[in-house]
Amino acid sequence: MRGSLLVCWSVLIMAATLTQAASDAGATPIRLGPGPHLLLDDYLIADQTNVKRVVNQPGRLPNPVVTGPEDKCFQPYMTILRDPRTKRFRVWYGIPENQGQSHLAYMESHDGIRWVRPHRVLEDPAFIQFGVSIVDSGPDFPDPSMRYKYGWYGNGGLNVAASPDGLTWKLIADEPVVRHGHDINSLHWDPIRKRYVAIVSFYQEGDGWAGRRRHPWESTSEDLINWKKPWPIIVPDSKDEGETQFYAMSGLTARGDLLIGLLKVLRDDLPADEGGDVRGIGYTCLAWSRDGEHWTRDRDPFLPRNPQPGSWDHAMTWGDCQLLVGDATYIYYGGYARGHKVERFTERQIGLARMPRDRYVSRSAGAEEGLLRTPKVVMDGRVLTLNVNAAGGVVRVQAVGADGKPIKGFTFADCAPIKSDSLAAPVRWKRPFSQITGKPIRLEFSMRNAQLYAIGLVK
Repeated sequence: MRGSLLVCWSVLIMAATLTQAASDAGATPIRLGPGPHLLLDDYLIADQTNVKRVVNQPGRLPNPVVTGPEDKCFQPYMTILRDPRTKRFRVWYGIPENQGQSHLAYMESHDGIRWVRPHRVLEDPAFIQFGVSIVDSGPDFPDPSMRYKYGWYGNGGLNVAASPDGLTWKLIADEPVVRHGHDINSLHWDPIRKRYVAIVSFYQEGDGWAGRRRHPWESTSEDLINWKKPWPIIVPDSKDEGETQFYAMSGLTARGDLLIGLLKVLRDDLPADEGGDVRGIGYTCLAWSRDGEHWTRDRDPFLPRNPQPGSWDHAMTWGDCQLLVGDATYIYYGGYARGHKVERFTERQIGLARMPRDRYVSRSAGAEEGLLRTPKVVMDGRVLTLNVNAAGGVVRVQAVGADGKPIKGFTFADCAPIKSDSLAAPVRWKRPFSQITGKPIRLEFSMRNAQLYAIGLVK
């Protein structure tokens, strides 16, 4: 029966690929290096049949890892890093002086969950209103006194300071380096383009929405002092329901050729529970960029509110920091119990959600076999791998040449079936992968009861 299905699929694929080959004969192939190459968008998908795009929500711990009552956390902004030498986790977060001023608190942990208490309050480099964005340039940074950079909001814009150890800070500039109209910002390093990125917030009216709305803008810099004029990157549109606002975007991380961010969505026009007082709710969506300047956002929640009434993160779940830990991605988020402005000194706490590495979005097939095709690509690597869960099904891959025909030795029938749940399952054909590297081809995936997350190449 399986052989008959493969023959049937091969006939259908042959007709489709011949048509596709004619249409993209002059197209420039996409060059793929080691990766990973995530399937968040359709960049590597020419077409798909019986395959759905699914946003995969990470599993969260039941209790906050940094609390309001004990640790004095009062903002959904934090940075968690792991020291490359000691392997200890380090958290920086904001504690209140009053509703309009905060200080920088610090703790350490061996697992990123249980922290050594009590917290330490660091000396302010200058007036801090809100914000905790720490960039670690690593132990080999040429100027050890500038290894750590800190960005926050105060006096009308983004301020920056530096530190040799992340504990004692010194201002880099006496004035804000990027001025903006709302009191939220974040500082990041883009390792793809080797530059700093600031995501700043404006609260303003616009042609595409009613009233004033918060939404993020971007600026970039090579030296933390001289910044480009900010430009808007995500705005509300006619598809957004109610009073949708984008409070901030942070947690930027680079995966392959993508920058992936966590977009805080605010609905101040909704209650946490149906029929309750309108006190504001929030959740997190994914956003990503392939050039570091233009961004695409998801509409489906990546970190939804906790649906359980009375839970500590029932009203708000706002992702703020991403950290790779072995084979997992840790997402730290700010959780609110009852509403946006309710008990900010006790009910705003930090939680942790986790997922297997790079499994933000899957291309999923059910019992009915699905087909996914890439555009023309040129691959550079010794081994092709898949981030895939086929433990309850099967995935096969074939390579198609410039003539639109499957390449001998690289057909579905020549491919060893993948039936595992793996972050890097090797694809094996009858012929070595090296025979098609460096050549323009298209990959085709036959899937059943499986989820495909990313493509990898091993040098």
